[in-house]
Amino acid sequence: MNYQDKISALNNTISGQGSPWNAIDAETAARMQLQNRFNTGIDIARYTAKIMRDDMDAYDADPAQYTQSLGCWHGFIAQQKMISIKKHFGGTKQRYLYLSGWMVAALRSEFGPLPDQSMHEKTSVPALIEELYTFLKQADARELGGLFRELDAARDAGDEVEAKRIEHAIDNFETHVVPIIADIDAGFGNAEATYLLAKKMIEAGACALQIENQVSDEKQCGHQDGKVTVPHEDFLQKIRALRYAFLELGVEDGIIVARTDSLGAGLTKQIAVTKEEGDLGDQYNSFLDCEEIDPSAIQNGDVFLSREGKLLRPKRLPSNLFQFRAGTGEDRCVLDSITSLQNGADLLWIETEKPHIGQIGGMVDRIREVIPNAKLVYNNSPSFNWTLNFRQQVYDAWAAADKDVSAYDRDKLMSVDYDETALATEADEKIRTFQRDAAAQAGIFHHLITLPTYHTAALSTDNLAKEYFGDQGMLGYVKGVQRKEIREGIACVKHQNMSGSDIGDDHKEAFAGEAALKAGGGANTMNQFAAA
Repeated sequence: MNYQDKISALNNTISGQGSPWNAIDAETAARMQLQNRFNTGIDIARYTAKIMRDDMDAYDADPAQYTQSLGCWHGFIAQQKMISIKKHFGGTKQRYLYLSGWMVAALRSEFGPLPDQSMHEKTSVPALIEELYTFLKQADARELGGLFRELDAARDAGDEVEAKRIEHAIDNFETHVVPIIADIDAGFGNAEATYLLAKKMIEAGACALQIENQVSDEKQCGHQDGKVTVPHEDFLQKIRALRYAFLELGVEDGIIVARTDSLGAGLTKQIAVTKEEGDLGDQYNSFLDCEEIDPSAIQNGDVFLSREGKLLRPKRLPSNLFQFRAGTGEDRCVLDSITSLQNGADLLWIETEKPHIGQIGGMVDRIREVIPNAKLVYNNSPSFNWTLNFRQQVYDAWAAADKDVSAYDRDKLMSVDYDETALATEADEKIRTFQRDAAAQAGIFHHLITLPTYHTAALSTDNLAKEYFGDQGMLGYVKGVQRKEIREGIACVKHQNMSGSDIGDDHKEAFAGEAALKAGGGANTMNQFAAA
């Protein structure tokens, strides 16, 4: 329904109420409806799930159509990201939000900063999802409010052509609301706990939930040591729990991202149940580090496996965890991925120790032998030293091609001394094209950075503190922040407007008419930025 049709429909509604509603203006009500097109988080989840499904189909047809996101730990960060994307690229197509469990733990827990070990309050995750979408909806209201004021000005000036142009812009307005891939960690408990939390996350607006195959109460960051995985059937129960949560809430297109940490996880908490040779439990147990023993060597408390007529004792640590054989990580990742997709997952996440297209692509090729359209969400992690990793990859490629590398020390390639060298230039180009190349060669549908805004907040704050508290004083802020905001068109230079002051004035005028006490008058110092 376009702008004028919406006004006509509301006018009919208001007219039908008679004198009690005489003071209600249909156009104002239409504007408020347009400024809040999503009434619930379920509305958002349904809308954004369809976007992701369409994008997945587009990627299957052309791997150049990959998608991207940045992790956001506050609604304001998400809002400014999407405003920036619309400003620079004209639209939000193929650009999402990512909610990082790491950043929830580090920045949003009532306990204060915590490691990424699922110790933060599980309720903080759906609360952040709701906050992210609250800020994105406010960005819609703010931008549309500006268009409405422009429309009023054009009408007051009698410029019908300009008024029609603005009405067209209103009718074709693109929302800042985009899909979010939300981290549910290992589910914060058993399958029932996973299901209950998933419902809260979906009700807050999440259309895509990412879950990992670690033991919930042993959860570790994917880039730290000490990870412990669960048998496949335990993980599949949680995948089914997510699907039931989506279906119960009527979000049939909901996306499940199954993450395997097996590449870096050398431990399991339990031996899988197996009923016959070669079943899924047996395959899981086959990766355990075992030694064949003679029955006469049995010791008190030993645990045994029987396989192919042999009595095997799995290696058990003092922590009561069992150890996998070294070198089985990739095989376990492939099996994890195939079984997840065969049991309801839509996308995969393979947590790796380095950003290497060959390694990722090799595993995806094996998965695609069984699931031809398998595709990945991939963490372009700040835990990787991208500069060193790619310089070493180029060094190794040059050495393998008998190219002279005598001018380089492989272990010290991070040094600034190499920044202007041919090797560093080639490495930087590989970093620049990594997402495009990995989408084409390694099946990566979605590229994200888990916690970039954690680092940008730290870096920008350090730069400001260094200047403001040093010799530059106020110039440190003006030159380093405000002047750049003005000249680069950063919307929040008008921070009162960004916080909703003009939206509030519009409401005051609608509610009180001429009696409205508005903030946006001539004495508002934000008017100094009118030309900004």
